[in-house]
Order: sequence, then structure tokens, then C-alpha cells
Amino acid sequence: MIEYFNETQYFSETQTLAAVPSLSHSQLDVFLAEGLIAAHPSPEGAMFRAVDVARLALLCDLAEHFDLEGDALAVVIELIDQLHSTRQHLRAMAQALEVEPQDLRARVGARFIGLLAV
Repeated sequence: MIEYFNETQYFSETQTLAAVPSLSHSQLDVFLAEGLIAAHPSPEGAMFRAVDVARLALLCDLAEHFDLEGDALAVVIELIDQLHSTRQHLRAMAQALEVEPQDLRARVGARFIGLLAV
């Protein structure tokens, strides 16, 4: 099994297809053509990062289990991308606040909770 979050490792098309058993070569071509995944060019051919392999597994699951394809699949994956980005921003904000004085963190936390209650 591939370690999905190792960003320094790249996988060939053959390795990628082996890592995602539900992914066919033709389905990979469709995902690439629709811009749902991007290959990284190399002299050996198309290469995929571990996060790309995880994304391909998710795309296959969505297509298979929820019968999504084309535009519907693109909309769902875009929403998932937006959610992931929002989580990264929230995590960065929390890390920035961790180094601030306790009184400031308390005020920001109280204000945040107040805004959520609206």
C-alpha cells in the first residue's frame, strides 16, 4: 500500500493503477482530460504524487459508490477541495493564535464562539 501523504515520492502510471485497484487506465485518462487530476511530466512518463493517488482513490469511490461522473463529479471534488483549503486556513489561524498572549487568545476565542452562535 502507498503511503498517501509522502509528498516527496512520485509514482508511475503503472504504480498508480496498482495502488488504486478500482482505477482503470481509461478512467485515469478521463480524469486527466477533465482536469480532475494533474500528472507531473517526467522523462519516464506521467508521474503522480502520493496526494494525487489518494485523490484518484477518492474520485473512484465517488464515481462508483455515488454514481457520479462528469460535471457532478467535478462539482463534488471542487467542494471537497474548498473544504480542505478552509481547514488549512483555520489550522494556520489557530497556529498563529497559539503564540499570542492568553488574554488575546481568550478574547478572540470568545468572539469566534459568539459569531458561530449567530
